[in-house]
Amino acid sequence: MPKILVVDDEQPIRELVKYNLEREGFEVLLAGDGNTGLDMARTEAPDLIILDIMLPGMDGLSVCRTLHQEPATRAIPIIMLSARGEEVDKVLGLELGADDYITKPFSPRELIARVKARLRRQTTDNAIQETGRIAVGKLIIDQDRFVVSVNGVKQDLTPKEFELLRYLARHPGKVFSRDLLLEQIWGYEYTGDSRTVDVHIRHIRQKLEQIPGAPQFIETVRGVGYRFKEG
Repeated sequence: MPKILVVDDEQPIRELVKYNLEREGFEVLLAGDGNTGLDMARTEAPDLIILDIMLPGMDGLSVCRTLHQEPATRAIPIIMLSARGEEVDKVLGLELGADDYITKPFSPRELIARVKARLRRQTTDNAIQETGRIAVGKLIIDQDRFVVSVNGVKQDLTPKEFELLRYLARHPGKVFSRDLLLEQIWGYEYTGDSRTVDVHIRHIRQKLEQIPGAPQFIETVRGVGYRFKEG
C-alpha cells in the first residue's frame, strides 16, 4: 500500500490526517518537526509527503528545498498543508518543488482526493519514464530517439527545446517557475536571464501549436511560470 509521511507540529492535525488516510488504505508515518520529517523522508522512502510550512526547527520550505536537491528524495511528491494562504507563500512553495498546496482549515475529503490524484500522476510519470515515449493527443515525444512529432510530422527542436518540452511533459499539470526550469534544464550554475525560458517556450509553441494564442500543450500560469496541460 502507498506510504504517506505527514509532517505537522499540531498533533490534532496529524491525527486527523492519519485517520482519514488510513481509512482509505494508506500506510501513514508521522513527524512533528522539520528535522525529524527530513530524516524519515530519507530513511523511509515514502510515496508522498504532506508537509506543513510552519514547523519547529527546520521549517517546511527548507525541508522541501532540501528534499528536492537530494537525488534520493527528489522524485517524492510533496503536498504542502499550511495556514499561510497568501499567494506569495503558494508560489514560493511551488518554486521550491512542492507539487500541490492546501491551506488550513481544509477538507479531509479534498486532501484525500489530491493525494490520490498526485499518486495516480506519479504512476503515469513512472510509466512514461519506463516506456521512453510520451504521447499526448497528436504529440509524440520519443525520448530514446530524441524525436518530437505532431500529426506524424517530425518537428525540429533544438536540444534545449527538446529537454524543456520533455521535462514539462513528464510532469503534466504541475506548475514550474522560470527559475526552477532554468535550474533543471540549464543547470544550477546557469547565470542567464529567466527570459531565456520564455524565449524557448515561444519557439516550442511556434513549432508545435496549430493555433497561435491557444496553447494545446504548454500553458502559461500568470505570475508563476508554465505547466504542461493534463489529459
